[in-house]
Amino acid sequence: MAPESPRKRLPFEPVGKTAGKPAEDSKKESKKAAKPAPAPAKTTAKTTAKQSTSAKKAASNAASASTAIPEVVSNRMLRRMMVFSGIPTGLGVLTFFVSYYLVVNQALELPSYFVLLITLGCFGLGVAGLTYGVLSASWDEDRPGNRLGLEEFRVNFGRMTSAWGAKSDR
Repeated sequence: MAPESPRKRLPFEPVGKTAGKPAEDSKKESKKAAKPAPAPAKTTAKTTAKQSTSAKKAASNAASASTAIPEVVSNRMLRRMMVFSGIPTGLGVLTFFVSYYLVVNQALELPSYFVLLITLGCFGLGVAGLTYGVLSASWDEDRPGNRLGLEEFRVNFGRMTSAWGAKSDR
């Protein structure tokens, strides 16, 4: 049997699963487990601090709720992202199957780099479609915007770049 290694135990290692554990270590750990944790003293200062931290958390939750993206706008962004990203990504996957069919049936001789470039182009358009889907959605809850979202893209891209400029000025 191999001797016990001199390393310390990791905090997440199970205690009772080791077979060759020395008796001293197991006694020490059982004593540690047997000692109850001391109860914290109840003072008004501690309860006041707890109440103030819970009040701060509630205020920050309310502030984050007011700055969160409304559900209507979020769903609009998601639909646009699915369209503008899903179609090119689906075409990229379809490219694999079509090129495989053409090569196996010897209908067309395709160089491998051609398939790679077409697929990478489609996947790249899919990634760009994610960004365009978010920026082309109308960020106004009451106004849905048009199909392509070119006007919304201009407005939202301007907002984004001005926010970057304001952040770099700080």
